[in-house]
Amino acid sequence: MTKTFPQAEAREFGLVIVGDEILSGKRADKHLPKVIELLGARRLQLAWAEYVGDAPERITATLGRAFESGHVVFSCGGIGATPDDHTRQCAAKALGVELQLHPQAEALIRERMQDVAREQGTAYEPDRADNVHRLNMGVFPKGARIIPNPYNKIPGFSVGHVHFVPGFPVMAWPMIEWVLDQQYADLFGGRPYAEKSVIVFGSMEAALTPLMEEIERDHPEVKVFSLPSVDHPEYGRHIDLGVKGDPARLEPAYAQLLAGLAKLGVRLGPEMVR
Repeated sequence: MTKTFPQAEAREFGLVIVGDEILSGKRADKHLPKVIELLGARRLQLAWAEYVGDAPERITATLGRAFESGHVVFSCGGIGATPDDHTRQCAAKALGVELQLHPQAEALIRERMQDVAREQGTAYEPDRADNVHRLNMGVFPKGARIIPNPYNKIPGFSVGHVHFVPGFPVMAWPMIEWVLDQQYADLFGGRPYAEKSVIVFGSMEAALTPLMEEIERDHPEVKVFSLPSVDHPEYGRHIDLGVKGDPARLEPAYAQLLAGLAKLGVRLGPEMVR
């Protein structure tokens, strides 16, 4: 039976980053800022991100939520063929399907092995134990689609709207771009979005919270944000207080924000529009 996936009414983008090396600090994550950049270049936004170590039960639970969300999720890392790579197996378990060698992935992996043999000036031995083991990198959940890897041909895979790429940035990032451009170009541009804010001096967030709650209550389609800073090189201690959302709905909320700040008698700095 073909697996069906929920369709989210307003599709979001999420990111899962797998690997003990990130959580232990052995390696610094570079995927989060890059995915934000790749989405931003297409006027899209990342809605959430989650880090998970190499614990199969946690990976399975995380991927289960991703599959059921109906949103677009990129998962980076753990799709190799060493004992600490669990993502392919966990994806299959979360889906309740079997793993199988993807024929197109097998062809690409064999092509890569031949390339390496040619570069090293050795004979390609398809039945050699290490070459047979490398085919495990093409063992994906049943029904998966491949994601081409322009760096070394070893593919990633997609199931539904969840897309699996290696942990190596040099491979992962062009693969993510390919998925975005090939499958989600219709979403480029996103929903209209803007931010308006003002620098507030001499106040605490607790004193501003009632005003923020009032604005969100009166303008439910707009979000209020508060970004305090204690050591800004230009403004020093301050709060960047503003509203964000659909530009057509922003002005009344922002006017209410300024009026409320005037009543509080706080000192204001520059206003900013993003």
